[in-house]
Amino acid sequence: RRRRPQREGLNATVPPLRPDAAWLQFQLGISRDGLYPRGSGAVERLLRDMRLLGTVSADYSQDEKALLGACDCTQIVKPSGVHLKLVLRLQDYGKVMFKPMRQKREEETPEDVFYFVDFQRHNAEIAAFHLDRILDFRRVPPTVGRLINVTREILEVTKNEVLQSVFFVSPAGNVCFFAKCPYMCKTEYAVCGNPHLLEGSLSAFLPSLNLAPRLSIPNPWIRSYSFEGKEEWEVNPLYCDTVREIYPYSNSNRLLNVIDMAIFDFLIGNMDRHHYEMFTQFGDDGFLLHLDNARGFGRHSHDETSILAPLSQCCTIKRTTLSRLQLLAQPEYRLSDVMRESLLQDRLAPVLTEPHLLALDRRLRLVLEAVRTCIDTHGEAKVVANDTTQPEAPTSRGVKLNG
Repeated sequence: RRRRPQREGLNATVPPLRPDAAWLQFQLGISRDGLYPRGSGAVERLLRDMRLLGTVSADYSQDEKALLGACDCTQIVKPSGVHLKLVLRLQDYGKVMFKPMRQKREEETPEDVFYFVDFQRHNAEIAAFHLDRILDFRRVPPTVGRLINVTREILEVTKNEVLQSVFFVSPAGNVCFFAKCPYMCKTEYAVCGNPHLLEGSLSAFLPSLNLAPRLSIPNPWIRSYSFEGKEEWEVNPLYCDTVREIYPYSNSNRLLNVIDMAIFDFLIGNMDRHHYEMFTQFGDDGFLLHLDNARGFGRHSHDETSILAPLSQCCTIKRTTLSRLQLLAQPEYRLSDVMRESLLQDRLAPVLTEPHLLALDRRLRLVLEAVRTCIDTHGEAKVVANDTTQPEAPTSRGVKLNG
């Protein structure tokens, strides 16, 4: 029988909702151009609030609740303990997604681990937000690192009896908890404080779906989520021809936005982008949300060039994206240097190890080499697109990536 930590009831007074709350101003500031404007004061205040404000409630996310209710266990190939996140509500009523530390900074994902059973890394969520902002995409919700007191800020404020039941005290005297689900959920997969404090990432919530409906759309370059078999794009170098004939990729900026997303995922090493989300109110040309980046930054020693298939097969890129990438390749604005400086603002710095930062420079060079090969083959006019119009499709698409 495992020891349970003491849980005390709280009688804290919750202040009224303030219309100038940073989380609310952030949500109201979402526009057709991105989740927040450049130099947003609301985002800076939101980052500060997520670092400092106490919690008033904690619960499982909807993902975990769905798993508790329905699970085809024959389809599960991973212990769900590697996938654990909680919804915390802060003192100003703002909600954040908490992902605890599962892997130390210096650990690399082993070569033999499939991407769909990899750990979710809290520091990858933090670094992805900073990179997205540096690239001027502004499609990742604001995210900060924080030390959470799992007893005071989760156990003592949750009303969910299932969540309460998975807390225990380890033999070392640390307070731990684990995912509750119908398969492979054991204390071996628990996360533990030291003895109460646990590193994690906090990501700001988007507006609720009834206020701002979103679509979840399969990525045309989705990977196979089984141990064998390949998708068409992996075996057909002319796959982009097929995609271009399908609405909305045929007559909107959607394809260019998917290529932006592929470049972002290649830089962070994320192979797990099976879907993307969009706000419905912005129509077909709206931006793609870059959510759930915790499987990035797993291996700094390997560049997974297959992630760049949308770019190398379609041979097109936005002019603004290319200009930003070229700037970040210059010695005075080197991407690793800009990222290092940006990440120093986070409480959990250093967020990334030096090899991960240097890998960004190497991968950026590979992206620019792929673009240069496309331009050499098809000409700049057919490859580099103005952001509001799609370029003429290259006649013989596809380039071969090195690596």
